[in-house]
Amino acid sequence: MIETLSQPFTFLNASFWVFMLIVLAGLAASEKRVRIRNAYLFMASLFFYWKTSGAFVAILLFSTLSDWWIGRRMDCSEGRRRKYWLAASLVINLSVLLYFKYAYFIADALQPLLGSHWSQPHAALGQWANAHLGTTFRIDQILLPVGISFYTFQTMSYAIDVYRKEVEPVRSVMDFGFFVSFFPQLVAGPIVRAKSFIPQLHQPYRLSRFEFGTGLFWILNGLIKKVWLADYLAVNVVDRVFANPGSYSGFENLIGLYAYSLQVYADFSGYTDMAIGIALLMGFHLPVNFKSPYKARNVGEFWKRWHISLSSWLKDYLYIPMGGNRGTSWFTLISGFFLLSFVLLMAPNTGVRLIVLSGLSLALAAIYAFPSVRKRLSTNVNLMMTMLIGGLWHGASWNFVLWGGLNGLGLIAYKGWRKISPWGSYTRWWHQAVGVLITFHFITMTRIWFRSGSHVSWSSLDTPHDIWTEWFTANAMIEQLLFGFWSSPFSAIASGYAPILGLMAAGMAIHCLPERIKINYRMAFANAPYWAQLGITFATILLAYSGMSSGVQPFIYFQF
Repeated sequence: MIETLSQPFTFLNASFWVFMLIVLAGLAASEKRVRIRNAYLFMASLFFYWKTSGAFVAILLFSTLSDWWIGRRMDCSEGRRRKYWLAASLVINLSVLLYFKYAYFIADALQPLLGSHWSQPHAALGQWANAHLGTTFRIDQILLPVGISFYTFQTMSYAIDVYRKEVEPVRSVMDFGFFVSFFPQLVAGPIVRAKSFIPQLHQPYRLSRFEFGTGLFWILNGLIKKVWLADYLAVNVVDRVFANPGSYSGFENLIGLYAYSLQVYADFSGYTDMAIGIALLMGFHLPVNFKSPYKARNVGEFWKRWHISLSSWLKDYLYIPMGGNRGTSWFTLISGFFLLSFVLLMAPNTGVRLIVLSGLSLALAAIYAFPSVRKRLSTNVNLMMTMLIGGLWHGASWNFVLWGGLNGLGLIAYKGWRKISPWGSYTRWWHQAVGVLITFHFITMTRIWFRSGSHVSWSSLDTPHDIWTEWFTANAMIEQLLFGFWSSPFSAIASGYAPILGLMAAGMAIHCLPERIKINYRMAFANAPYWAQLGITFATILLAYSGMSSGVQPFIYFQF
């Protein structure tokens, strides 16, 4: 339903910054007129999304209007009617997400299961529009609207918070539309909560000199991460190795895997940094989404530092309602039933179904046979279900399900280890260093499946995932890591990859700097004279784009 994204409208395009200057000029003109400002920024955000996703702006508007209206109706209702309105919001949001994101996944799994051979899903909405409105949308594929997972979770959390009476429903549809579609974070997060963002809608526009400097710093910081680290690693090693792991030695596969671990962090956190900086220039504060995640001492701490807005969303709206650390609840059983049904239905073969059913049967038997460990097992079930759903959130691929499951196992294993560990509270520095190394290597190994399930180019965002290619890519890399490690001499490979290894080492060194040092150089830039800030900005942009080894690479999380 949209044209190819060969010329994407992102933070890295000159056309975006022309758009941004126009937005700031209009913002300054409506400085003290809050309602006009919000309506203006809502229109600007819709324009941004239209430039990014074309006609899919209609889906964004549909989600916005439906949840705004349901929130108003929920506020006027009590008891069961209130629950019905919440259910309506969840059904609408999840139905839209399932259709656009999981249609191919479900169809591919159902056809062999039912012994049928129908054609692939097609864009029914586009077909209807072509027939009745004279449009010319593509209907041979269901294309994924950019950022749909992010704004769907955002509107769902709003409906749940209104139901819980934790936030007041937004009266103005323009204000609510602005909350949902705010363009810096619309397509790749962070996922914003109504309780923290909506109060900012009613404050006049203010931008202090310090906030200007801080916003500019975050933009440059994100640009450096994206262009100097993420894109360089993508073009020079990651994309090549993952395109055909069998053509490279095990050592080269290992370099590609660790390079991807740095790439995905620099790419995603780089986008978030730029989003935070752009929002700050407009007077709005977005939540921090990363806190040096590769300094985490265990898997639990990693998920408190990585993609924080998603991790906290899953905790508050899934894990805790399931029972959290307290045990299971009715929500656990309902969620478990749907998740189990989905997994069994989508399983690629009978063997996988038997493994899933056997594991579930053993868990249930242990819960009821050993009351003393029932609470602990129930907590682990809640944790695993949350991580599996988190994996599915990333995409319709068994690789993402497996990646989520491995992270769930990592969290459960750490909880078990913490109870028997002879190291106590990890007070000694070498205890913490060992924890950081183990955690980083574990997280990196799980990315074999994450990267194999991801798109790698702007053109591939317009095509559905090939789940078997993804699966075979991961298997080929594992085979090379296990059995092809000695196929080429280390010294020759290390020499050929010296610039890449040097960049990776420099990136990790900066990442591992103490937080106080990072705060100090951020403060120094924010408090520097305007001429110094503008000079550094010009030099950074010039160096970034002159040293670009290829065209603009897509932000990895645009596909989610």
